[in-house]
Amino acid sequence: MAQNPTGTSIRTFTLVLICFLGLNSTLYAQSASKGSLKDIAFLDGRWRGEFNGGPIDGGWTAPAGDNIVGYLRMMKEEKVTLYEIFAFEQTEKGPVAHVKHFKPGLISLEEKEVSDTYNFIEAGKNTALFEKDDASVRIIYELRSKNQLVIQRGKSENGKWVFVDLFVFKKIP
Repeated sequence: MAQNPTGTSIRTFTLVLICFLGLNSTLYAQSASKGSLKDIAFLDGRWRGEFNGGPIDGGWTAPAGDNIVGYLRMMKEEKVTLYEIFAFEQTEKGPVAHVKHFKPGLISLEEKEVSDTYNFIEAGKNTALFEKDDASVRIIYELRSKNQLVIQRGKSENGKWVFVDLFVFKKIP
């Protein structure tokens, strides 16, 4: 068997190198699957759509530090019907979305220290999938074109997730 100058066989060296590269790619895949705020940076901007017979406005900031913040404002007949405030925070497990809902007058629908929490599952090009803590709902954020953002809501039916478009937004310049 061929030997290198230190006496270690080339075969052993190659085996160690293959194991090292395999371990590194496994570790990279694990860390990449956690996701980051970059996976949802496409939310950045102001958006408008229609919902329940009235306008719905949304806006999200670009990632800064460990967070993205956003809002939704739903209106009907020129009056607000609901506000949603979002905070996407980077955690060791990936991005986590915290959502609070408010009636007019900023009257919270959740308890003071409670928010709906959605955990990052996966992302693709201009899409990101989150699941509510209790696994009852999944949300897909999807940038379908540079001027169209869609939020889909999913529920489990017969062991499969079924999604419908909940909000369809156009970019506001």
